[in-house]
Amino acid sequence: MFEEMILFLSDYLTGFVGHLLVFLLMTIESSFIPFPSEIIMVPAGAFAYVGNLNIFLVILLGTLGSVFGALINYSIGYYLGRRYLLRHQRIFFINISHLEKAELFFKKYGKSATFFGRLIPVVRQYISIPAGFSKMPLKDFIFYTFLGSFLWVSFLTILGYKLGEEISKSVLNYFNVLMIFLVGFVVLFIAFWYFLKKIK
Repeated sequence: MFEEMILFLSDYLTGFVGHLLVFLLMTIESSFIPFPSEIIMVPAGAFAYVGNLNIFLVILLGTLGSVFGALINYSIGYYLGRRYLLRHQRIFFINISHLEKAELFFKKYGKSATFFGRLIPVVRQYISIPAGFSKMPLKDFIFYTFLGSFLWVSFLTILGYKLGEEISKSVLNYFNVLMIFLVGFVVLFIAFWYFLKKIK
């Protein structure tokens, strides 16, 4: 029974649904609910090696998901402003310390911070907010964010693909099971994060 369920979910998470999950999870990762993008893109690269996913679509959708999530944070900073955001930090799951670091990084490097920030943990999720605060032109924001996201997503995906080449075929047969648990982990992580914010 358990094996049948795993096989069913494995088939369900390949193809269109698997690619869609890459986009959705990277959108969440790039917005104000942070978790490591490595746990999404590296396995996705390995799935591409197995043949369950298309590596070019994985990179494209991972990049677009990152940009879309960044646009959410940019819009929050642009339309709501710093004062409102700090006053309602719990609603937006904002870590003030991380936000202040991102603000300093943006003040130091300007527009290019939205490019380099995509390559730095923690800063990656927050750099879009000060870009919104400063009313950075949208086309510039999208351009720099896309470039930075593309580099980071490509690196992680290719890393996963190369790891897939090194793993034995018998282990690769269980990669879909890993994807199932990965999705479950992300859902539980978000739920736990939300619960902690509520009780504080």
